[in-house]
Amino acid sequence: MEWIILHDWAAFAIRWLHVVTAIAWIGSSFYFIALDLGLRKAPGLPDKAHGEEWQVHGGGFYHITKYLVAPERLPEHLTWFKWESYSTWLSGVAMLMVLYWAQSELYLIDPAKLALAPWGAMLISALSLAGGWVIYDQLCKSRLGENPTTLMLLLFVALVAMAWGYDQVFTGRAALLHLGAFTATIMTANVAMIIIPNQRIVVADLKAGRTPDPRYGKIAKLRSTHNNYLTLPVVFLMLSNHYPLVFASRWNWLIAALVFLMGVTIRHFFNTMHARKPAPWWTWGATAALFLAAVFLSAQGTQRLEDDAAALTTAEARLVGDAHFDEVRDIVLGRCSMCHAAEPGWQGIATAPKRVVLESDAQIARHAREIFLQAGLTDAMPPANVSFMEPQERAILRAWFDSAGRS
Repeated sequence: MEWIILHDWAAFAIRWLHVVTAIAWIGSSFYFIALDLGLRKAPGLPDKAHGEEWQVHGGGFYHITKYLVAPERLPEHLTWFKWESYSTWLSGVAMLMVLYWAQSELYLIDPAKLALAPWGAMLISALSLAGGWVIYDQLCKSRLGENPTTLMLLLFVALVAMAWGYDQVFTGRAALLHLGAFTATIMTANVAMIIIPNQRIVVADLKAGRTPDPRYGKIAKLRSTHNNYLTLPVVFLMLSNHYPLVFASRWNWLIAALVFLMGVTIRHFFNTMHARKPAPWWTWGATAALFLAAVFLSAQGTQRLEDDAAALTTAEARLVGDAHFDEVRDIVLGRCSMCHAAEPGWQGIATAPKRVVLESDAQIARHAREIFLQAGLTDAMPPANVSFMEPQERAILRAWFDSAGRS
């Protein structure tokens, strides 16, 4: 029991860290995109200056000047924007390990798709993230790098293919989460492997008295543009594991494809506005149409719910065979299964929350940990105790999980 509590608190702490660092990264990214697009030529700019921007914030005024390549003299102090990205990725990988790798049989592996051993699922997970970056990087370094539009279209096709591929291997929840991690890995690697190293080359040239090569700035700009358009889809995919209509839909990979397109339309609108050009209001209609298409696809049926006839694992058989199990079954069926059912009976609930169905012995055993945490150790479930679960019943759930786990 103690390990379960510590594990959940560790997952919460890592998730908190991940959200905080992601806010910092996305915030600075959005700010610099808006700043870059809002730069204006003005009389009296220093030599080699690309543009300037005046801003007001916090009771003061800021005068910002951008050099497209580099200034004549390197300033004594430079602020590098990199740790926001690195911390977001590192905390995200830690969360992937704690939630999906450590609980692979619950959240990562779907035996009906591919019967994987936990180590095999983890290996596919890790290699797909690393391999995705290598392929993307080589595409950018090829001749396609000179044609940004074609490159972006090819990247979109690759992301859709990965969405479909992940769904053939992992659970729906893990498939979309991994697609988000796949994309975020590309974004962070862009910062760590391309953008920051290229800026360091420019700094080294300035210190050595050499004229910096503008090619390095051009390459970094391309990768930064990719990151700009990928940010919003990544946020959606990271949130998707909380919404079964997204991850448990049979068309979840196609919904993900639509989300990437929505990311393009939304960012195009704001990028155009920041550049002080006529607002492309059509993007609102396009985004709404894409969103409605995703809603429609989610209503076309969900993936197979857990198979009641599936053989119980040794741990699940122990839970079913525990002396408390008959009482536990009665409690769960009476207090939980009106919502956690293949066809929920509670008005307003179309699918079982979190895709957790609790109608058979196998299903109850399979979700013993969640039952313990949500309804035994805490009173999170049933919500607002709408089915009137008694304290004695919660005590039975705790005793069942604790005794079966120790036997």
